[in-house]
Amino acid sequence: MQATADSTKMDCVWSNWKSQAIDLLYWRDIKQTGIVFGSFLLLLFSLTQFSVVSVVAYLALAALSATISFRIYKSVLQAVQKTDEGHPFKTYLELEITLSQEQIQKYTDCLQFYVNNTLKELRRLFLVQDLVDSLKFAVLMWLLTYVGALFNGLTLLLMAVVSMFTLPVVYVKHQAQIDQYLGLVRTHINAVVAKIQAKIPGAKRHAE
Repeated sequence: MQATADSTKMDCVWSNWKSQAIDLLYWRDIKQTGIVFGSFLLLLFSLTQFSVVSVVAYLALAALSATISFRIYKSVLQAVQKTDEGHPFKTYLELEITLSQEQIQKYTDCLQFYVNNTLKELRRLFLVQDLVDSLKFAVLMWLLTYVGALFNGLTLLLMAVVSMFTLPVVYVKHQAQIDQYLGLVRTHINAVVAKIQAKIPGAKRHAE
């Protein structure tokens, strides 16, 4: 019963995160997506020019400059107008931002779930439970050695972020054509995999 309840809870959390991510990536709220996308790009471009410590320090200084300036401005304005509106950030200072024990447990369980699944999948691939899947993984790692030689981690991350915020929209606009080409590629890959399974003894049996 407890396992079922935990599974339902994880599904609910995942469904909520997935819904929010889809809304962002498909630009359903242009203003919100623009802010998130722009923030990611600014952060990544900054990291390509400066160290992580410098970027964090500059961001903190920028935020402090804005809040201190606004606080001084409101204080002077209240003194001139002889009003007593209180602290300009009073609403945010009184906002509850602490995580409850239940929330911490929920996110910890979610993280544990994905870590365990990842470890099981890696064990399956490295210990060759399915020969064809392990060969596919080996080819992927081999291709990544070339990708790593051409691009550094930040460049790849920047390309990934740009792709995440552009490809879904492109796919929606040209879904029919893209599905057609993907179908051809999938058919070709399946044919190659079938030939490999036919030539490797036992590969087909293990895959099944």
